[in-house]
Amino acid sequence: MYDRGLSVLEQYGLETGAVYRGRGALICETGGELVLIREFWGTPRKLEYQAKLLEKVADASPILTDQILCNKEGSYISIDGENIPYIVKKWYEGRECDTRSEEDICKGALVLASLHKVMCMPVESHYVKESLCSEFQRHNRELRKIRKFVCGKRKKNRFEQEFLDTVCCFLGHGEEAVKRLEASDYKELRQAELERGAVCHGEFNQHNVLFSEGEVKAVTNFDKWNFDIQVGDLYRFMRKILEKHQWDLELGKKILTAYHQVRPLSRGEMENLRIRFAYPEKYWKLANYYYTHNKAWISEKNVEKLEKLKDQQEKWRNFVESIFVA
Repeated sequence: MYDRGLSVLEQYGLETGAVYRGRGALICETGGELVLIREFWGTPRKLEYQAKLLEKVADASPILTDQILCNKEGSYISIDGENIPYIVKKWYEGRECDTRSEEDICKGALVLASLHKVMCMPVESHYVKESLCSEFQRHNRELRKIRKFVCGKRKKNRFEQEFLDTVCCFLGHGEEAVKRLEASDYKELRQAELERGAVCHGEFNQHNVLFSEGEVKAVTNFDKWNFDIQVGDLYRFMRKILEKHQWDLELGKKILTAYHQVRPLSRGEMENLRIRFAYPEKYWKLANYYYTHNKAWISEKNVEKLEKLKDQQEKWRNFVESIFVA
């Protein structure tokens, strides 16, 4: 199983050297460079758009990306002897962004801002992200559905008891976020972003920012790219970092300042960012995971996550209400 997928390198005229395991993929030395090989589960059409996006970034920015390689037949997808589709991408040696390092974090924000300045393409409607209003409303409906389900259980485990103790408060925050969003200029902001063809990375986090010699060397894994308001990327990056730092207000300001230095945020974008932070996304994810997985056995880790969210609630709300004050 270790060399599964290596055979497709013949279709690229590449010779196999040393092989390493990556995240769900193989990394192979070939011709003095690195390539990543992994199974492909998406659609050829979106992959072609992704390849064009990465080519544009390569032409307009010094930031390296994991560009998708064509095989000798000119295709981005290669089929091995077992009829399994693979893609091969350029890869780079480097360490992931250290979430304990403010310097790394701020450099990651700088690079994201630089990418956003060049990431735009003619809009393809199939890849426009669901509107934030629709997403928030759907998540709120799901929380109400889960609450009803848990209330109906005769015997409740520890996770379910903790959920019932907290759901009204967190759902209230979710409903308030919807009201704020509907009262904002979100629709106009989103329309303006779509008109200019703004593209989001879709999964910009510490794992996808590679460093070498103290500087960002490459940004990888654009598979979840989409057309949307680009502050969505900034929100996702900041949320994951700030959860690890107990919603440190000063760190949040430093990240925003770093991004703003390269790509200044408008008042509308700042308001949209604030509303995104005001929605209890991590709480919804945890509840949704519980509802869609085996309920007969609840991981102690998930109980700990729920308790952590409860403990961090005051710091989270203070962050939301304080950092975006003019």
